[in-house]
Amino acid sequence: MENRLKFELNKDLVPARDLPEYRLRRGGHLNAGFKEVAIAVSGVSRHFGAKAALDDVSVFVPRGSVLGLVGENGAGKTTLIKHLLGSLKAQSGTVRVFDRDPVLDPVGVLGRVGYLSERRDLPGWMRVGEFMRYTQAFYPAWDEQYAGQLLEQFQLDPAQKIKTLSKGEQAKIGLLTALAYRPDLLFLDEPSSGLDPVVRRDILEAIIRVVAEEGRTVLFSSHLLDEVERVANQVVMLQRGRVVLNGSTEEVRRGHISAVLAFAEPPSKAPVVAGAYAVAGYGSEWRVLFGGSHLELETAAALIGARVVEERTPTLDEILVARAGRKGS
Repeated sequence: MENRLKFELNKDLVPARDLPEYRLRRGGHLNAGFKEVAIAVSGVSRHFGAKAALDDVSVFVPRGSVLGLVGENGAGKTTLIKHLLGSLKAQSGTVRVFDRDPVLDPVGVLGRVGYLSERRDLPGWMRVGEFMRYTQAFYPAWDEQYAGQLLEQFQLDPAQKIKTLSKGEQAKIGLLTALAYRPDLLFLDEPSSGLDPVVRRDILEAIIRVVAEEGRTVLFSSHLLDEVERVANQVVMLQRGRVVLNGSTEEVRRGHISAVLAFAEPPSKAPVVAGAYAVAGYGSEWRVLFGGSHLELETAAALIGARVVEERTPTLDEILVARAGRKGS
């Protein structure tokens, strides 16, 4: 009884020649709402040996939106980002970033993209200011005034050597150089992994400011679902290389219910609830994470002799944990 989120394509806003490229498989369609689609991934699969890292993945991101890419470790998030950066070529399907193939046109794509990952491969022997000038040489659109503002905001010393920076400060200099040339699209692959809450807050505030003030597009990959809920207006959940959820953050949350079911007689074992991704409890009351509507939940409960005594909208974290724990969901 999986809740399937569907979208409609606004054909007036997407050129007719592009329509086949942006059609989702399995009946879903994107409500673009924008004149330009920043990211268009259609039917992409990628295998490493016998393992399917990506399995018929379709993701469409309108320009000016923030996509939260979520899933447990090994779900395929970084592999998808590598395809968008042109580091990997799709074995099947198509990848377009601003209507360009990142493998065939790396200059046209990477010149409009900023990237920050959890791996900070920074030259430790350089000073902060030297690294900024070095990076600036690769980007004609580098905004020195903006870079200076970020330097002050992040409280970084331009004379300090990178190898002496804390992990959080290294994350900040990485984000600074990713933002300073004002890219149209920003890829953030677990940017706050392993960082303390204060640094995570600073990074999130910088991302929110970029989106709110400049309307840039952001793909934000993280296993910290509270961060995704705060900044993303669209969420894609990957599980074992497949897209299992794709929609606005609120639609995804409203498509699930966290509920307590009460039984007149305590069941002898965990009840099997059709449409539930997780069931936990004991005695006469059991909490379920259910995918579907209130009416569907009541129907499923009645079929096993239970009634719904409590319900609320779950967090993204609760949804991810429940779906990741159920094979084949």
